[in-house]
Amino acid sequence: MSTAKEMAIGWVSEQAELLRRVHLQVWDWAEVGLKELKTGKLLADILEEHGFSVERGVAGMPSAFVATYGSGAPVIGMMAELDALPGLSQEALPYRQPREENGAGHGCGHCGYATAALGGALAARAAMEQFGLPGTIKCFGCPAEETLVGKVFMVRDGVFGGVDACLGHHPGQANSAMMGSGNAMNSVKFEFYGKASHAGGSPEQGISALDAVELMNVGVNYMREHVVQETRMHYVIEDGGHEPNVVPAYARSWYYVRAPTRDLVDKYYEWVLRIAEGADLMAGTTHKVRFLTGVHNGLPNRPLAEAIVANMRAIGAPSYTDDELAFAAELATSIPREQKLTGLRRSLLPDAMALADVDIDTRIYDPYGEERKGGGGSSDVADVAWNTPTMQFSTAAFIVGAPGHSWQNTASSGSSIGVKSSLFASQVMAATVLDLLTEPELLAAARQDWQARMQGLTYKCPLPPDLEPPLDQLD
Repeated sequence: MSTAKEMAIGWVSEQAELLRRVHLQVWDWAEVGLKELKTGKLLADILEEHGFSVERGVAGMPSAFVATYGSGAPVIGMMAELDALPGLSQEALPYRQPREENGAGHGCGHCGYATAALGGALAARAAMEQFGLPGTIKCFGCPAEETLVGKVFMVRDGVFGGVDACLGHHPGQANSAMMGSGNAMNSVKFEFYGKASHAGGSPEQGISALDAVELMNVGVNYMREHVVQETRMHYVIEDGGHEPNVVPAYARSWYYVRAPTRDLVDKYYEWVLRIAEGADLMAGTTHKVRFLTGVHNGLPNRPLAEAIVANMRAIGAPSYTDDELAFAAELATSIPREQKLTGLRRSLLPDAMALADVDIDTRIYDPYGEERKGGGGSSDVADVAWNTPTMQFSTAAFIVGAPGHSWQNTASSGSSIGVKSSLFASQVMAATVLDLLTEPELLAAARQDWQARMQGLTYKCPLPPDLEPPLDQLD
């Protein structure tokens, strides 16, 4: 290991209290997408205090920023996700106890995502300064990953332009770099308009907007039989009327349409739009479509993944105290065993079933899961990856078997287990950034891998050029 990397890894250890405070402060605030004003300001302020020049409010989003240190090539980026999830408020306890009823919580661990980018950027900067290393590092404050907004708008507006490679860290249940691609996606709201009347006295004079929402949902549910199996379509009814004795004149649903490739999303989205038109014909309503955002399917990068895992092994995974192991064991009792086993079977982790009786996974895995094309979730990291070599890695912040977006993950994120994950990820991030700054052959290999995966593909932003970020999407 180079002396620069040793210095950066040591910097994280020396500044562990700073990073711990940031992690827990962001966890405590738990600000939802596009409303992460305190979180974005905290990170940007700290980066500025450590010598970064910071541009705030980029791409029309008040919490978004880009912090830059150094000059010249290469330019290496680190992504910091900022948002939390509605309804997942939870104390850092191994049993269910919301901090605030119906409040938000870090059930996806983005307090760790933000902290790892911050820690990696600060540690890499310290090494660059001490050893006189050329190049530029950028830390991107990215809002609203959960609703697939921040990065895709930033890409469209050129914020990631000129970046030679980019890294991200997502808290998870394992220490590795997952090579699966995830799904492309569109996010869209449908607003139906009818006519109010007395539902008991004069129902024949009413036109129910809620009927149209429900008829549309029925149509989409029948559509599921005729799409590729990796497709995911989910919806919520945001507004279905008020009291039962009034025929609803207005109703609104919110859809995610996901599929393994961008062209399939485009195809299925057009189908969903036709189903909405059919709902109008059946219910007698009219409707408006509000397109919020869209993203591509992911694009992994093997040279970056292998460099990340090599640094993980050189640093070594965290160890845990008896109290932390006891916390994890008690938290694990809230997860039915069959649910845990089902999750392990689907995980693609090598020798996954060996974790059946494990609470915290301390192994470090080779990059895995490249055979999974599509399926499951989506991320706006994908749109960065379609424009420059990009890799996101995970460190163990959650207990084995915990479902994604769960109160169990919120509890882990707020515990010392989550903090240790962030510190480890900060070290891995800094070390890999320094590799990319000092090893031209690694950067060239990452570029070659990216070009091979982009063969026959051309990036087309899924957003209309005049679309503004949906700052009110969660109002």
